[in-house]
Amino acid sequence: MIRSSHACFGGTQHFLEVDAASVGPMRYTVYLPPGPPAPVVYCLAGLTCTEETFAIKAGAQRMAAELGLALVTSDTSPRARRVPGDDADWAFGQGAGFYLDATTPAYRGWNLETWIVHELPALVEAEMPVATDRRGILGHSMGGHGAMSLALRNPGRYTSVSAFAPIAAPSEVPWGKKAFAGYLGDEGWAEHDTCALLASGRRLAARLLVDQGLADNFLDTQLLPERLELACAAAGQPLTLRRHPGYDHGYWFVQSFVADHLRFHADLLG
Repeated sequence: MIRSSHACFGGTQHFLEVDAASVGPMRYTVYLPPGPPAPVVYCLAGLTCTEETFAIKAGAQRMAAELGLALVTSDTSPRARRVPGDDADWAFGQGAGFYLDATTPAYRGWNLETWIVHELPALVEAEMPVATDRRGILGHSMGGHGAMSLALRNPGRYTSVSAFAPIAAPSEVPWGKKAFAGYLGDEGWAEHDTCALLASGRRLAARLLVDQGLADNFLDTQLLPERLELACAAAGQPLTLRRHPGYDHGYWFVQSFVADHLRFHADLLG
């Protein structure tokens, strides 16, 4: 169901909602550029965000229209499948789904990987004039973790992958440890950790682009870009990791470099 539509840089920004089989009622957005059916970049937001955050704050539509890219965003957790205590901590539960399919009894039905990787693209590609064979994925923070880990877990699904300030090694940091314990219990953490996936032999289809601000309050405690750098070097995974003095973790940072990311995706998606 389309909730609203708005003309934007010659294209259209749609805000939608669906009762999804994987996660229940879920809101998402689609930006369609002017012109023929466009390749799609799936844009994953971070902790506390909704489907509107990237669509409204990133300022990506102008460049997407110029490059001929469709942009899709999603809410960051199921909002109708409530669990007692799921809103007690801003870094876990509501707004913090971590883009995985939960296996613990309390959170079964929080199937964010199934939703993002399979159900959402099938929906978008069936109902919108977009290309069905060219997909990219990018993310910010928790969404950066999602973009990288989902692409590694689903080879061939995404042609291009990039991230802003990603949680690179969630098994090693407080945000990831809390999320993985709550959603996965004691098992399966390595299957959702980018550095561990690279160490296990998984690879991306092309070079990975990552931007990181050096004034980011979470840099040394939650993000650990140096772990990603080492993991990619050991695995032979091509990586461009750009470090930017003065930039923090927020959307002023994302706005500053989103055009570079979209050009990166457009070059790979053709």
